[in-house]
Amino acid sequence: MSTIDRNFEVRVYDKRELARMYFPTLSGKAATDRLRRWTRRCRGLVDELERRTDYHTRARTLTARQVRIIAEYLGEP
Repeated sequence: MSTIDRNFEVRVYDKRELARMYFPTLSGKAATDRLRRWTRRCRGLVDELERRTDYHTRARTLTARQVRIIAEYLGEP
């Protein structure tokens, strides 16, 4: 896992908001769908989210801890 750059603020995010940060050229729904696919394909990420947090795929918001884990696996948006 990598270190998170200080320019990226780890905080609570709406999933759509975080997805648009990763995919700024896509619509909100398309960005959210793509982030969901990326997350599912990274088995270690899913395992980490489920093991260390109360992660639910249908949740609309991500906790700061979940955002940090996502950024560690996928890189900063």
